[in-house]
Amino acid sequence: MRFGSLRVVDAIGGIAAHSVRAGAVVIRKGHRLTREDAQRLKAAGVSSLTVAMMEPGDVNEDEAAHRLACVVAGEGVRVEHPFTGRSNLFAEWPGVFVVEAEGVDAVNAVSEEVTLATLPAFKPVVAGEMLATVKIIPYAISGNLLERAEAAARHSAPILKVLPYRLTSVGVISTRLPGLKESVIDKTLRVLAGRLAPTGAVVASDERVAHDEAALCEAVAAVAERPDIDMVIVFGASAVADRRDVVPAAITGAGGIVDHLGMPVDPGNLLLVGRLAGKPVLGAPGCARSPKENGFDWVLHRLLAGLSVTSADIMRLGVGGLLMEIVSRPQPREGGEPQPEDNGA
Repeated sequence: MRFGSLRVVDAIGGIAAHSVRAGAVVIRKGHRLTREDAQRLKAAGVSSLTVAMMEPGDVNEDEAAHRLACVVAGEGVRVEHPFTGRSNLFAEWPGVFVVEAEGVDAVNAVSEEVTLATLPAFKPVVAGEMLATVKIIPYAISGNLLERAEAAARHSAPILKVLPYRLTSVGVISTRLPGLKESVIDKTLRVLAGRLAPTGAVVASDERVAHDEAALCEAVAAVAERPDIDMVIVFGASAVADRRDVVPAAITGAGGIVDHLGMPVDPGNLLLVGRLAGKPVLGAPGCARSPKENGFDWVLHRLLAGLSVTSADIMRLGVGGLLMEIVSRPQPREGGEPQPEDNGA
């Protein structure tokens, strides 16, 4: 594509780079100049204007953006009609947004003329939410350049997809200690139900036992064995302090595995991720009693979408893992009095 200032008569067929006003004549940016336009401009006293002239083999910005967006889009991703060199991509259903970051980088590394921007990886999304945009910077790019960008996208295809939520039934076990009000547990269940609502999952079981290893071990085993339960979440009356503490000890005692304890996300440090009877088991941090976003949300949504969450996955969450302060958490970072109904980070 050639770009520059040309005599009006030589600019016919070119794309106006800027809007032009001359008396009653208006030529808008992006308009392809016709012979009639040139005559009107010349009559209005305009002798030259800046245009983009396509050359053989060039691909218009809209076509190029749409072609690349279609290659980038995978399961659960819808490509919208392009406009002004941009093609937006949207979620077809609620779920977790999965991004091949290396693929995005590879597309953007092809040329400054081609750009792909996305939401953060593993973000929970709803149907119709915008996920990404492909933007072609000039009015046209060479066919060879577009083919290189498409090849880079295909190498990691599909770069973008939305995994639908697959787990729909959650069993909750809350432990009790003297001083922990039943109203706190009731509120925790309401908050969790609200958290699950966008995913289509429900709290199918509400068990309450003493904060004791033997009692919790029995409860965890019983809930995990139920065929109508897809996931188990344990809300401990006291924060987990060690792998030998009540919650992790009960899970392993029931025959389960604790994959990871702790995470570099704050609030959410004291999250436990494990497995029992082929089902994920979460030991919720105290901040999960609050409806505000915390590390618990990040892991919960991935598991509900059927994604595995490994110890290595959790250890990579530190960048961006410092979330907003929750006032009710104990020992706030900047001091102050914690409220007694929340336990743990």
